Amino acid sequence: MCADSSDDVCIEDCYISTGDDLIAIKSGWDEYGIAFGRPSTNIVIHRLVGKTHTSAGIAIGSEMSGGVSDVRVEDIHFYDSYTAIRIKTSPGRGGYVRNIYVTNMTLANVDIAIRFTGSYGDHPDDAYDPNALPVIEKITIEDVIGENIKKAGLIEGIEGDNFVNICLSNITLNVSSNYPWNCSNIRGYSDMVFPEACEPLKERIFPDHCSDCYHLSNHRQSSNNQNRGAWFMSW
Repeated sequence: MCADSSDDVCIEDCYISTGDDLIAIKSGWDEYGIAFGRPSTNIVIHRLVGKTHTSAGIAIGSEMSGGVSDVRVEDIHFYDSYTAIRIKTSPGRGGYVRNIYVTNMTLANVDIAIRFTGSYGDHPDDAYDPNALPVIEKITIEDVIGENIKKAGLIEGIEGDNFVNICLSNITLNVSSNYPWNCSNIRGYSDMVFPEACEPLKERIFPDHCSDCYHLSNHRQSSNNQNRGAWFMSW
């Protein structure tokens, strides 16, 4: 399912099984997406269950040159999948991905829980501007549990173009890798994350940083953990 240069989209109560991304959010490719300038914004994804052996449960990009913002994802269960949440971009894309909020996610048998790729490559032609760097900021992921996860996070920004204000909170993953996190060219915050987040995210989320994160804690409901635990046990 793909939302391309779309706004005011609601996707809910779905089961999806496919060999590609379950949900893909895009907004144009390199100079063509920049020229068209039609962002994807105000997208809500609720109560999604699915699996993909080769791709991501929810992917943003890599064609995001018109911009992607204000995406809310909650009550998600991915299992037997390669990646849960992925943001893909590259030098030459331009555009932005900002104000992304993921909460209440349950994972089982997932290779990589969180993956950001800043060098996805692939361009439609040679006319793109390699100096058109994307802005990736204010990405919040919280209230996540996972069993049989190979790697917690592979979060790679772009040298000279850090992904910033990446905020992780209340995440517990049962990870098999001896190196659960691999991070580069990013900055952000973390709180109550196990295994402990990578060095660029180890600064704790104090009230002074809440404005750097997108909707952090504002929408947390006290029943989230109980509901998610019951849902996990039912699978």
